[in-house]
Formats: sequence, structure tokens, C-alpha cells
Amino acid sequence: MDLVTVTGLSKRYGGIVALSDAEFTARAGEVHALLGENGAGKSTFIQILSGAVSHDDGTILIDGKNFRPANPDDARARGIAAVFQELSLIPDLTVEENIWFRHEPMTAIRTVDRAAMRRQTLELLARYAFPPLRPDQELRRLTLAERQIVEIAKGLAKAPRILILDEATSALPAREAGWLLKLTRQLAGEGKLVIFISHRMAEVRAIADRLTIFRNGRTVAAHEANAVSDGEIVAQMIGRNLDRLYPERVPSATDRVALKVDNIASGSRLQGVSFAMREGEVLGVGGLQGHGQRELFQALFGTAKASGRIELWGKPTVIGNPRAALIGRDGIALVPEDRRGQGLLLTKSVRENLTLAVIKRFSDRGFLNSRKEAALVKEMVDFLRIKAETPDQLAGTLSGGNQQKVIFGKMLLTEARVLLLYDPTRGVDVGTKGEIFQLMRDLAAKGYAILFHSSDMPELVHVADRVLVMRNGRIAATLDGERITEENILGAAMLEVEAA
Repeated sequence: MDLVTVTGLSKRYGGIVALSDAEFTARAGEVHALLGENGAGKSTFIQILSGAVSHDDGTILIDGKNFRPANPDDARARGIAAVFQELSLIPDLTVEENIWFRHEPMTAIRTVDRAAMRRQTLELLARYAFPPLRPDQELRRLTLAERQIVEIAKGLAKAPRILILDEATSALPAREAGWLLKLTRQLAGEGKLVIFISHRMAEVRAIADRLTIFRNGRTVAAHEANAVSDGEIVAQMIGRNLDRLYPERVPSATDRVALKVDNIASGSRLQGVSFAMREGEVLGVGGLQGHGQRELFQALFGTAKASGRIELWGKPTVIGNPRAALIGRDGIALVPEDRRGQGLLLTKSVRENLTLAVIKRFSDRGFLNSRKEAALVKEMVDFLRIKAETPDQLAGTLSGGNQQKVIFGKMLLTEARVLLLYDPTRGVDVGTKGEIFQLMRDLAAKGYAILFHSSDMPELVHVADRVLVMRNGRIAATLDGERITEENILGAAMLEVEAA
């Protein structure tokens, strides 16, 4: 008998149909991949299953018994835990306080038993061979990848029979992602059901037993994982054949230097980096995670203190904060790593998110020109094909891919021509990835200079004109042309090779 059986599941938000007669079945002891584009209904489905939202129509059976959770506690009581891509952690609490939040071990006088909490935390981390975490460290001091690992620990602390992993590898470096993939198979071997959502087909191939595909809120297919090709999966996800994920790499760089960096250093991880990026170039930044890539982007955008020299379009520039970076056409704009935490105001509309940083473009003597603002917003929504009911729809209600498009729109409206893209396709679907890659090449052809970091090595190989490989806070190698391969990037990141 199936552990989970879903029939006719539907959910509407006003005039928006998020799910329509969705079907899903899954067994205990399997890894079941749930696939689809951003906006296909996956997030709504798992929010319903985990008790975060209620459904309008349809039935859910767990072990053959009706299941209609009123809240996450109801789902927990039935053995369901979810690890969402967008984290549910509290920055001011420690690692262990986040893991056991609202379920802390208590003493006889109903105070938190901190000794028991520490013991249980260490036992949990040891049982599943977690990457190193300090239980007493405040969450705000952790990287995004470390916070994602805490979120996974929080899910496992509930001892679930059904664990939902929503893009849980998207923020993880390769080693930690490998650990999580191995863990999913371990959990399935223990008789648990793991519902696994990922836009990385290689991960699905590595661990999934079966897969279900959603499109436009409906279930369009269900397969044994080894019975269908990647091309068939993508076609069923997007409703058409994807001609190519990566656009043709047509050289567009000129001899003009857009950004020159000389011996820039920041904190303990960025030790002195120098390079020049040309107009019309897509310059990749690769290497193993934690070797200064994040710090480089933060230093260039002014969100971290740094020493060294920066030139923009041939002029020395001091960037002490983001305001100094966003100086119009000669400035720098950033697509950040954490779109919900750093890139968007989730409770504000698409319109407000797009225009907040460029309000001067449609104001005169303190008065806003709403007609000009509406024209700018419409132009960007149409250009990026942002799927929103109206420009006044809240950004937090958009799919992940459309949220990322809003951030790109924000960036483009600043008119800056040096663009910093930090893992811009993290957690977005294959169709939106293709759109982002094509946009990058189109912008380069128009004279933009793009510094591009990706945790997915094939993206660097297929999109970048050159790749800077970082190791221990420095540039270990510069690769171009046919030398840009996964083997060369990994070799330069791990081995003592001479920088070109």
C-alpha cells in the first residue's frame, strides 16, 4: 500500500490557481522526486502536505487514513517534516535553539533543559554524520550553506516518517550536497519516504526511485526514474522541447576595461585578488565553496570592508557601501546569493521592489511621476517575462524563478553596466535558467560587463568567456577557451597549479 495518496488536490489564491486536480502517490522506503518549473505547483503541494496551508478540494491519505492538517503540528503528529528552500530559522537563536525551537526538552519545573538539548543535538548530528556545526553558535554568524544544514537538522529532529526536501542542495557546496544525497538514500533504506525537489537533473538521477512531474498546477506524468530520459522529463516539465539550455557563446568583449581590481582583500578569506574584466565579457568565478568568492562579491559591492584598489571604466573608485556602487551607468549592481533575505522585500509589491532603488528616475522636485513609474515597471515586467497577476502582487507570493527575475529587473533599472551575479540560477527551474543564461549573453553583447559566480560548475563551463578559479582567498588560475573544463576548474581549486 502507498504511504501517501493524493487525489484531486486543488488550491486557489483569489483568481490564481496554484493547484488543480493534482495527483500523487509515494511509498515508504523510496526517494520520490517531485519535478516541475517554478510556479508549477510544487511549493503549494508541499505546503499543504506539511500543514503550512490548507487545500480547497481533494483528498490526502496517509497510510490509507484521511489527512487534512490544520497546521504544521498536525503534520508533525503524522510524521511529516519539511525542509524548505526558503529558511524558517531565527537569526538571534543558536544552532541548537533553532533545531529544537518549540520542541525543547524541558525540566520538571518547565524550564528548558539545556544540558539535555545539547546532548540531543550532538546525538542527532553524530547519527547522520552532519558536517561540522557548533551547537552554541548564533545562526546569524553562519553562512547560507551552514544555515541550510541547520534547517535539515531541524527537520530530522522531528523524527519524521516522511521528509520533504525542497531544493535543499541548492545552497550547499559540492561536498555537503553529496552528503545530503547520501543521507536521502540512508533514510529511504530505513523505511522512510523522502520527497525530493531539485532542479539539478544529475541529483535526481543519482538518488530517485520514482518521480512525479507537475506543470501549471497539474500532475502531467509519473515514472520510474530509470524509465524516462532527461529530454523527456524536461519536455514534460515545460510543455515543449528545450532546444538548448546554454546559448551560443558568441565573443563580445572589447579591449576596454570595465572593472580593474588590484590586490583587494577582506577579512580572513579574501587574501589579495587582482584581475581585469572587459566590456562585453562574462567573467566566471569558480572554485570550491568558502575560498573567498562570497567575500569578493561583497567587497566589490561595498557590503564588506576591504582594502585594495578598484577602477571602474578607467577611474579609481572607492566603494564603501552599496550606495557608492549604485551610481548609474558607471556603477555596479548585484544579484545577491540569498534572494529572499537580501534581494527582495517580500511584503512589498513587484512594482515597489523594482523601483525602490531608482526612485529618482521618476521623481521631480520631490514629486513622483506615477505614469513614468508604471511605464518603467511594465517595460521590465514584459522584458523579463515576469509572471505576476498585476505589478501590485506581493513579491513573496511569486514563484522562485519569478522572484529572481524581479531582482534582475531591479538590477537593470539601476542602469549600472558592471553586473555582479552571485549564483543567479540557484533554485530556479530549467526553463528560467535558460532565460537567465540568454539574458547574460544578450547583456554582454550590449556592452555590459558581468562577473558571474556559480556553484554549478557546468554553468561556468558553458556560459563564461573566462573563469577565475579561487583557492585560499586568491586566484589560483585563469582559464579561457578550451581550457575551461570541469576537470581544470576542479584541478586548479584543489591542486597547486600555476595561475595563467
